[in-house]
Amino acid sequence: MPSETTDRSAERYALRHRRETYAEKLDRNWAEILQELRILQTGLQLVAGFLLTLPFQSRFTVLDDYSRTVYLSMVATSAVALLVVLTPLSVHRWLFRKQVKDRLVASGAWAAKVALGLAAVLIVGTSALIFDVVLGRWQSWVAGGCLGLLCIVMFLAVPAAITRIPEPAELPETEAVTEDHAATGHGRTAP
Repeated sequence: MPSETTDRSAERYALRHRRETYAEKLDRNWAEILQELRILQTGLQLVAGFLLTLPFQSRFTVLDDYSRTVYLSMVATSAVALLVVLTPLSVHRWLFRKQVKDRLVASGAWAAKVALGLAAVLIVGTSALIFDVVLGRWQSWVAGGCLGLLCIVMFLAVPAAITRIPEPAELPETEAVTEDHAATGHGRTAP
């Protein structure tokens, strides 16, 4: 009969290591990337839509050269960001049924990272433009700087800090592995 320590080790292994084939892992990763890209795409479309309506507003004509440059930069950034988010669709169409899902997953992961960076630029630039029009130039720089710092913290520092947090030594009671699954190595959790 195995010791309790061995049973606990098997439980931890079963919960932290998925029992899936490489193809199943790629399918799961692709589905997760698609969900991330859907969220990014929605946000990017909202910002792009907002930017596209600005020239039709009466106050738009009073913008100085600096504000127009920021505006056009944000329009271009939103267009590039949307293209990056849509790139995995094109890659998927070209690679469909060619048995190269690992390339598809890699390109989707790249697109998600680049789109996040472009989204950060849009958050900072669009907010700075609005602050510039409503309050003034130096206020827009302060707002843009603060939002840029916040983007760095949220998109880079927080994920980096989370990766440094060790996994708990003990499993929560709700995630205990049933004995028959631990013995067979399937690692499914009990309800």
